[in-house]
Amino acid sequence: MKDWVSFWDSDHSIYVNARHFDVHYRGIAADIIRLLPSAEARVLDHGCGEALHADAVAAKCAGLFLCEAAPTVRARVAARFADEPKIRVIGPEEVERLPAACLDLVVANSLVQYLKRGELEALLATWRRVLKPGGKLVIADVIGSKQSALAAAIALVRFAAANGFLIAACFGLVRTTFSRYPKLRSALGLARYDEREMLDLLRKGGFSPKRLARNFGHNQQRMAFEAIKPA
Repeated sequence: MKDWVSFWDSDHSIYVNARHFDVHYRGIAADIIRLLPSAEARVLDHGCGEALHADAVAAKCAGLFLCEAAPTVRARVAARFADEPKIRVIGPEEVERLPAACLDLVVANSLVQYLKRGELEALLATWRRVLKPGGKLVIADVIGSKQSALAAAIALVRFAAANGFLIAACFGLVRTTFSRYPKLRSALGLARYDEREMLDLLRKGGFSPKRLARNFGHNQQRMAFEAIKPA
């Protein structure tokens, strides 16, 4: 595998079973809904993945763009929501062509760890352009420099125990250990940012940022940030 997009576009074992897949995306949808500024909001979920419950988000806002770089995943998402008039599935290049100041909220969950710093800085400029004055960017699931793979595994086990797939999660962790994921992670790395570093990066990108009290998803050792485009 040459990059992370290729990995996420492949048949991987990150989700240990259908229950894990469902509760993960149901939780992410709830996290996005919690941050919607109004029922009239127009929203971009950048790096949406399978977005299994995006229809729940669309029901609470005026329009939802789902951006996914992995082409096979993007095609599945487009087929899944083909009959949802509020949802439009797009690729990263289409985000760059969105009109200026057309969005109220941009969400990037579990995305920045797969980007080089220059790529993130370019995206910050794009997100700032497409947000309305006073619009909000939320970057979630940011990995700190001292957070370990063991801590992530423990968080998954706790999440699995609370949601009825503990045995599958234990087998899944073993399967992942012997999969191509560790080798790819070693070869490509994951971007890590301390709280101060991410806040500084967001300020330099033209936003007024703060760390949120709660991260998206089950791993609360990772961080989420809110960044407002000045009015």
